[in-house]
Amino acid sequence: MNNTLRVFQEDFNAALTRDPAARTKLEVFLTYAGLHAIWAHRLSHWLWVHDLKLVARILSQITRGLTGIEIHPGAVIGEGFFIDHGMGVVIGETSEIGKDVTMYHGVTLGGVSLEKGKRHPTIGDGVVIGAGATVLGAIEVGKDSRIGANAVVVKSVPPHSIVVGVPGHVIRRRGVAMDTPDLHHELLPDTVALTVNAIIRRLDTLENQMGEHQLEHKQNGDGLHKDDDREAEEVTQKALDNDWSEDDFVI
Repeated sequence: MNNTLRVFQEDFNAALTRDPAARTKLEVFLTYAGLHAIWAHRLSHWLWVHDLKLVARILSQITRGLTGIEIHPGAVIGEGFFIDHGMGVVIGETSEIGKDVTMYHGVTLGGVSLEKGKRHPTIGDGVVIGAGATVLGAIEVGKDSRIGANAVVVKSVPPHSIVVGVPGHVIRRRGVAMDTPDLHHELLPDTVALTVNAIIRRLDTLENQMGEHQLEHKQNGDGLHKDDDREAEEVTQKALDNDWSEDDFVI
């Protein structure tokens, strides 16, 4: 009983500390649909694991109608879970969510298989999932990661990462550990622009290298011959190696 009350308190504190719009405890207690949804889920989950599955499903559907948030009773959710606004959130049966996770409206944790068993995502501690994001399949999102708004994540995400785009592009934040959830889900890199700029830099470097190579042969009065093909290829590869890093982002 004490542990249950502690978990409820952690959920309440999460709403107070992670929403700057929260003014009083009474306001949060009475008006926060995300808080009501997670508390109702904890009750329906208890019913689910104690083999009262029909009652659990009925309760979850009533909660869905009242809050606009659909959480399957079978989902396992850690303490300190906060759903901001919340309308349109869907969390599937075999989803597992760690501690201190923050989720915005329109998020889906969905499955991609008709097979029984684990088919929904596992979300690590401290993850922030932006509005409208979709995470599909039995994948893992590492701790302290940030999923950008409207991203579609279909592959596992390493810890301390940012994910953007459709499908989601993973951009690693090496060695960054967060003491509190990283709520700045608006600070997202433009992976398309990064890719285009990288290609332009590669082409500029390649053209410069080839121009120098041709000028050198012209000054020597021997021009370019077939025997120079291998050397030209080596120059090209050297230019690419010097200017391109596969660690810029990982898809």
